Amino acid sequence: MTTTIHPVLLCGGSGTRLWPLSRQSYPKQFAPLLGAESLFQGSARRLSGEGFADPVIVTGDAFRFITSEQLAAVGLKPAATLIEPAARNTAPAILAAALWLSGQDPDALMIVAPSDHVIPDTEAFRAAVQGASAVARAGGIVTFGIRPTRPETGYGYLEVAPEGDGTETGARRLRRFVEKPSLGAAQEMLASGQFLWNAGIFLFTAKTIVEAFAQHAADMIPHAAAALEEARADLGFIRLAPGPWSRLTAISIDYAIMEKAQDLWVVPYEETWSDLGSWQAVWQESSPGEAGNVISPNAIGIDCENTLLRSEDENLQLVGLGLSDVVVVAMKDAVLVASKSEAQRVGEAVAALKARGAAQASAFQRGFRPWGWYESLALGSRFQVKRIVVHPGAALSLQSHHHRSEHWIVVAGTARVTIGEDVRLVSENQSVYIPLGERHRLENPGKLPLTLIEVQTGAYLGEDDIIRYEDRYARETGA
Repeated sequence: MTTTIHPVLLCGGSGTRLWPLSRQSYPKQFAPLLGAESLFQGSARRLSGEGFADPVIVTGDAFRFITSEQLAAVGLKPAATLIEPAARNTAPAILAAALWLSGQDPDALMIVAPSDHVIPDTEAFRAAVQGASAVARAGGIVTFGIRPTRPETGYGYLEVAPEGDGTETGARRLRRFVEKPSLGAAQEMLASGQFLWNAGIFLFTAKTIVEAFAQHAADMIPHAAAALEEARADLGFIRLAPGPWSRLTAISIDYAIMEKAQDLWVVPYEETWSDLGSWQAVWQESSPGEAGNVISPNAIGIDCENTLLRSEDENLQLVGLGLSDVVVVAMKDAVLVASKSEAQRVGEAVAALKARGAAQASAFQRGFRPWGWYESLALGSRFQVKRIVVHPGAALSLQSHHHRSEHWIVVAGTARVTIGEDVRLVSENQSVYIPLGERHRLENPGKLPLTLIEVQTGAYLGEDDIIRYEDRYARETGA
C-alpha cells in the first residue's frame, strides 16, 4: 500500500559556500547548478507524484515569489508556504510546519528535507521513503543516512545498531548522532562500517514530532503555535507572526530533538547523494570528462586537467590554459579562482568582501521581483542603465521617486505605461520619459515576456528611493 507523505522543504540558507553563483540574496537552492533545473525544483519533483501530497514550503520573505515561480515552472504548487519573519535554524521551521500539518491531520506523515541536495536516483529514494513509512506511522522518528565513501570531516555522522537490530524494510536502530569529526575519527568510523553520513532528512508523523518537542523543547511550542495562530494571509502565503517568532530559540533540529529523542531509526541509503557543499562537490557531481575537466559552454580549457571552468555570462568567454586542480567561476560582477583543495574556504572570501563593503558579497547581480527581474548594465555618477524583464500579465507597483527620472525603451513585447493620468501602450523601439516625482506604473498586458532598457538619471539611484501607492503583490506602500 502506498502511503501519502507530506513533503516539507526548507528553503533558507545564506548561500556563501558556492559564491559567486550563490549569494545571500539568491542562495544555491534556486540556482541551476547541475542542469536546467534548480536544486529546489529537483527536490520538489523528487518528492512529488504518487504517494506524495503537495509540498509545504518554509522560507523567508525574500524568496516567497521565487519558490512559487520555480514550483509552477515544473508543474507543482505548494500546499502552504510559511514565511519565517527571521531565520531561526531548522527546529522552529520544522515545528511550525508540523503544527500546520497537525491542524489538517495529526497523523499526517511528513518528510522534512533540505531543498539544496542532489539525489539522482529519484525512484530509489522514493522507495526508501515509502519503505520507512511503516516505522514512522508506528511513532518512530526516521532519518536517512548516506553510506560514506571517504573519511569526510564536513558532515555529521549517524552510528547505527548492528544488522540484526532493524526491520524488514531496512530501517535500523539509531544509536547516536556524531558531530563533524576530526580526520582520524572519520577514518575510524569509515573503517568500522557502523556509521553513515547525516543527510538531515527526517520522516515522522506530525503528532510524533510535536510530542517530541513537548518532551524535549516544550518552551518552543507556545511561541511557534502563537506565530501560526496570529499568522497573516498574504497572496496565498502564510506570514508567521513576528512577535512570537522572535521569542523562539534559534537551534537546529538535531540539537533540540534528535540527540535527546527515543525510538530513533535510520534508513541506510546506498545510492548517490550530495549536499553540494563546495565547488569541489559541484565538480565531482558534474561527471568530469576524460581529463577530469568540467567546462561550461561559455568556457574553453586548453591542456587543463581536473579543473572546473564555468562562465555564467554568454558575453564573458572564460579560457583556461595549462591549469590543474583549479576552480574558476566567472560572473558579470565577480570571479572566483581557487585551488580545488581550498574550495571549502570560499566563505572566508565572502567575509573579506563584506568587510570591504563590496555589494558582491551578498547581493546577486540580478534582482528578482514578483513581477520579473532586473539587472544593472552600467552604473556611473548620476546615471544607471538597467535591463528589466516583466512576466506576462505582471505589473510593477504604482510608484514615484524623489531623486531620479527615468527613460524606458521597449526592446521586446508591448508595455502598458501609466504616467500621471496618462495611460498608453508602448511597443518595440518606442520609448517614454518619466519625470522626477511623477507617479508611474509599468505593466505587461501581453502573453510574452516584456523586455525594456531603463536609463535612470539623478542624484541618488538606490533601490530604496521608491514610494509605492498601489501594489498587486501586497508589498508595503509608502516611502
